[in-house]
Amino acid sequence: MTENYKQKLAQGREYEEFVCKQLKKKMCLSINVFSNKKEQYNIGESKQGFEIKLDNKFQKTKNIYIEISEKSNPNNRSYVDSGIYRDDNSWIVLIGNYEVIYFFGKNDLKLMHESKKYREVQTSTSKGFLIPEKDCEKYKLKKITI
Repeated sequence: MTENYKQKLAQGREYEEFVCKQLKKKMCLSINVFSNKKEQYNIGESKQGFEIKLDNKFQKTKNIYIEISEKSNPNNRSYVDSGIYRDDNSWIVLIGNYEVIYFFGKNDLKLMHESKKYREVQTSTSKGFLIPEKDCEKYKLKKITI
């Protein structure tokens, strides 16, 4: 596991805590995020089926990045399904930053990806597609503004 991966993992966990506090404060909704890898791999990110993702670049790019596959190390040969294509209990994706949180249905995001309407991007450790802010507003199930 690279240092960059560890750093992003720590940022993601911190964001999960932030989102859980916002959901409790603004919607009286409690989410139980699994903290150990065994439950996250065997069940999903949370008991309730919520997947929480931080997009640090949204404010700058005005695009939400939706991950479809990843690898923990750039030297790994192949990517594995992740994000919306990971086989787990997730049915809703909460994605955003410390200013806005968008709620999307996981199946809706799959349909958006399969439509081939959105630009696909790839890094050395992740593959995904970009949803412009105007489409986030159009296809969101809910939005929390902080």
